[in-house]
This record gives sequence, C-alpha cells and structure tokens, in this order.
Amino acid sequence: MIRFLQTPGRTKKIVLGGMLLLICAAMVITLVPGGFSGDSFGLGRGSLGGNVLAKVGDQEISVTEVQEQARNMGRQQFPKGLPDALMPYMIERASDSLILQKAMLAEARRLGLKVSDAELSDELQHGMFGQQLFPGGQFIGEQQYEDFVANFNMSVPQFESAMKDDILRRKLIAMISGGIAVSKSDVEQEYRRQNTKVKFEYAVLSSDEIKKKIQPTDAELKAYYQKNKQLYTNSIPEKRKVRYILVDVARLASQQPVSDADLQRYYREHQDEYRVPEQVNVRHILIKTPPPGPDGKVDQKGVDAARKKAEDVLKQVKSGGNFAELAKKYSEDPGSAKEGGSLGWIQRGRTVPEFEKAAFSTPKGETTALVQSSFGFHIIHVDDKQEAHLKSLAEVKAQIEPQLGQQKASQAAESLANKVQTEARTQGMDKAAADSHLPLTTTDFIARTDTLPGIGPAPEFMNAVFSARPKDPPETTNLKQGYVVYEVTQVKPPATPSFEEAKSRVRDEFINERASTLLTQKTQELADRARAQHDLKKAAREAGAALKSSELVNLSGQVPDLGSMSGPASVAFGMKPGEISGPLNTGASGAVLQLVQKEEPPPAEIEKGSDQVREQLVQQKRDQMFELFVSNLKSDMEKRGQIRINQPLLKQLTTPRANEEAS
Repeated sequence: MIRFLQTPGRTKKIVLGGMLLLICAAMVITLVPGGFSGDSFGLGRGSLGGNVLAKVGDQEISVTEVQEQARNMGRQQFPKGLPDALMPYMIERASDSLILQKAMLAEARRLGLKVSDAELSDELQHGMFGQQLFPGGQFIGEQQYEDFVANFNMSVPQFESAMKDDILRRKLIAMISGGIAVSKSDVEQEYRRQNTKVKFEYAVLSSDEIKKKIQPTDAELKAYYQKNKQLYTNSIPEKRKVRYILVDVARLASQQPVSDADLQRYYREHQDEYRVPEQVNVRHILIKTPPPGPDGKVDQKGVDAARKKAEDVLKQVKSGGNFAELAKKYSEDPGSAKEGGSLGWIQRGRTVPEFEKAAFSTPKGETTALVQSSFGFHIIHVDDKQEAHLKSLAEVKAQIEPQLGQQKASQAAESLANKVQTEARTQGMDKAAADSHLPLTTTDFIARTDTLPGIGPAPEFMNAVFSARPKDPPETTNLKQGYVVYEVTQVKPPATPSFEEAKSRVRDEFINERASTLLTQKTQELADRARAQHDLKKAAREAGAALKSSELVNLSGQVPDLGSMSGPASVAFGMKPGEISGPLNTGASGAVLQLVQKEEPPPAEIEKGSDQVREQLVQQKRDQMFELFVSNLKSDMEKRGQIRINQPLLKQLTTPRANEEAS
C-alpha cells in the first residue's frame, strides 16, 4: 500500500534488476570482516532440504536466493560482466549478506520493533525511491507503480514487505547506536587535528628520473626472468577459435508486420492493463499538527494553533482567494506547495482515509471544509474528476503496436535460433547458416576480453564460449540483440612466454623494482645527511633533489609531489618548526621535509566548528558499536543454534563451476 505523504525524497540512482535487500547489506557487510561462517550442520545436504543453504531462526535461505543475490552484486560491481573467478567470492558474500539481514530482522522482532503502514508510506515518498514514485510530490499511478516494482522481479506485496524489512533493520540500527556521546576535549582535539595548518620546505627525488638512468643489460634481464619465472607462468591467457551464427532480433522485426487482428487479439487479452480507475485531480493546503511525544500524547495547544491557522486560510479561499497562490504561501507540504498545492491525479487506496473520503466525495471545482488527518489539517480543492473506464483500442494502439512487434520479432528469433541449432548439430554450421540465409563468422584465436564482429562486448557470451569444450555440439546463448549459435573449434591453453616474448615486460618490471630500491636508499641518505648537517637545502643540492616549498595546508590539503596531507606528509603535523623529517615515500617520489610554520586554530574557531566534528566522532562510535553488536549477535545466535549453515553445500557452491552446476 502507498499512503498519502508530504515531500518527495532526494533523487538517488536505481540499478534496475537489483534486489532491494542489497540496501542494508551494502552498508553492514563491510562492518563484519569475517562475515557469518557459522557451524557446519554436521549433516548432509538434505538435512534442511536440497535447496536450503542456511537457516536463521525460522527463516530459510535457499541456494537460489543466494545465487540471485550474488549475480545482482556482480552486476553492480562489474557492469561489463563478472569474471568467473570471482563468482565463488560473490556467493560467499551473498550468503553472508542474507544471513546477516535475516539475523537482524529476527533480533528486531525479538525486541518488539515493528513497522506500521504509515511508516512504509512515509518511506516510499521520502526514501530512496521517492523521486521515482512521487515525482514533484505526485504519485505515478497504480500501473506505473506495478511496472516499477516489476523491475525488481517482485510483486507489489513482496516489494512492500522488503521495504518494511529494511525500515525494521534501520530501526534496530538506530536503537543500537543511539545515545552515543563524545567529550568536549575529544571534539576539541579532533578539530585541532583536522584544522592545524603547516608550511614546510621539502626536497624531492623523482622515481621517474631514477628510472631514466637505469639501463639493464640482457644478462641482468635474463637473470631477473629466471629468478621470477613463476610470475610469468601461464601469463599468456587461454585463447579459442569459435564459429558462430547471429540471429538478430532487429533484423527480423521488419519481417514481422503487426496486423489489425494481432492488435485486437492482444487488446482483448490484456484489457485489464488498460482499465483506468476512478481518480481525482486535487490540490491541497496542509497545516501540520505536532506529532505525538515520546509518551504518545499530543500537544493540544499545538493542534489548536494549527486548526486556527487552517481556518484563517480556509476563510481566504472561501472569500475568493487564489488557491494555488495561497498554497504556495501557507502550505506546509513542501513537495506540493511549490506546485500551487497540486497533487495531480490520485486513486482510491493511495491516500490516508480522511483525505480520500473528502477528495472523492467533493464535486469538481469545489473546495472542502477542513479535513484532519494524522498529518494535520487539509484544505482540498478538486480540479477534475474521472470515472473508472476502459481505454479504447484507438487510444492504446500506439503503445501496443511496437510492443507487439518486438514480441513477435523475439518469438521469431527464438524459433529461428532453435532451428539453426538443430540443423547445425545434424548437418553442420555451414549448412545451417546457408539454409537460414545468415552469416557464419569464424574467428582467429580470441581472448576472453576481445570484441567480436556483429556482437560487440558480450561478457556473458564470452563466458559461455570459454566454458565450452572444443568439438562439443553447437550451443545457443542469449545476447542483448538476440541469439547466437556457436561452437568452439580449437583451444590454445595458457602459456608461459619465453624470455624473448616477455622481454619488454621483464625490462619494465626490472626497472620498476630497481628504481624502488634506489629511491628508498637515496631518500634515506638524503634524510640522514639533512639531519646530520641540519641543512635541508645543502643536502638536497648534494643529492640532486629538487627543493620546494608548500603553502599553509591542513590535513585535507594537497601538496605537489607529496599528494594528500593525510598520507606520508602527515608527519609534518607532529613536528616542531625547524625540525627535519625522516624519509617519506609516496611511491612516485621520495621526500624529506623541514617544518617552517605551524598554525593551530584559535579557541573561538574550535568552539564555532565543533558541531560538525562532534557528529563525525559520534558516527565513528556508532559504527564501532554496531560492529560490536553484529559480532555479539552472531556469536549469541550461533550458541543458541539459531544460525546454522550447511557448510558442505556452501563449500560446493564456492568452488569453481559450482554455481553453474547448481543452477
């Protein structure tokens, strides 16, 4: 259900096809270094059913659920395709994530936490999906809502149940990490650390300059190659030759005309999709009432004051005032106020009951008396009304025709692909391609990351190609543009390059290693000399280092050649003016610095800026407390036998190719 709410939430990007449960998992899984390993059942796979991987309390986690979670995590982190080698890791993360989510839900319910329909409604409008479901403060409509939810492979009840679960987890987190405080001295110390400024001179040795002077001989490179040969073992990746026939849906679309009979049949079969429910187009002015206090009591004086204000506004409306202008001026619903109070078209079941009853019972063009709801006092004006009706075929033809054309082309492509594969298996790829008038492409040796003619980047297809065995019967796989029938004809296994083949790489790695050693050595010598002579300029000149000066910078600043001041150069904040540092290594350069000036923030500035720092420290403590809570919750639930994991099955799923076999 979606109840009437006030302001739209901040727009956030939605990755369609991802599982809603990732919302919480993405946050908390990073807080649990070891995840939930649990104890083995000590039983076989069948102890909880063949498809059950774990059980948390009375909640089961299936293999299918874990695999789907793993795929969605993979799609989010690797949009171009999850490497096969990482799938076992994703399976393990997904199982950790799901177990953690269910453990938190079980604990929240044990503590008596609940989520009301009103809280769900508030989340739908003000949460991460607010802008998608209530753009401009207006609900997108029942059908669009169902279409939106379908992108998550969920029904509306499943989606709303998952949303409630997420709210419940957040309630638990808020309860666990609430009440955190930090001392004034801690805040002042942290503010001082973040806002102290330093200025210094620094001598820099460049790794690139050192590399230019390294000219290795072939003998040195060969010795390096032999010493590090394990680094080059099988470093030439496996390659394969493949033949394939592409069945392109777009090519078939023009050959699949949509007739009037097709349109009429589709329209008859899908009429329910074109039914328009009764709806009203309304504006409103909201004067909010104070929410109940911690004791559940409402401030009656605040309610009375809101009522009086609402009555005054209603008088202005009844006296001929412009409703839209009055809404902009007085309404406390920011989402609609800027739109002149407009909520657009709303349907039954989409607002709080008091609002719905008044809106649907008021004639077009009229304004209601005061309507009180849990949000406050509403003044509602009905701009338009629409009775429930069925859209005609003429109205929806433009929507149906391309949809039906795509559907027919997809069906034709699937049928053709099946025909091509069958013929390819019995009469060969050449005959199958010729009979269907489709091009047959034969590649040279290709690597997994190559792009193929007519197909383009297709990680899933390449995964299939590199999982097949040479001389296997032709197979078919889906592509974004249709289907491809393919066979692998030859495999060139991974190989270890000879010295000559790897010489360029060996030379680069030799120089990098030698330069790193020399940089460390020279920077140490520079620091020792500067400290011994207490003269950085002279030491820099003797070492051939460039001498530079910084501006006044704080911890968040950047300095050329040294990078962020939160890195190696942060030693400057602990130094005294005139002091010379030890050797600093940034990777690309080595440096030694001498502090020139140090400025700490004055007490007045510390006092003024302490609020933000206090919140940072509080959040750090909250994170630490939540991490401890998660660890203790895991341990306690395991001891009570409320977290059980089928370790043999998990091990099977996290070994190479297990995911393919279990699917």
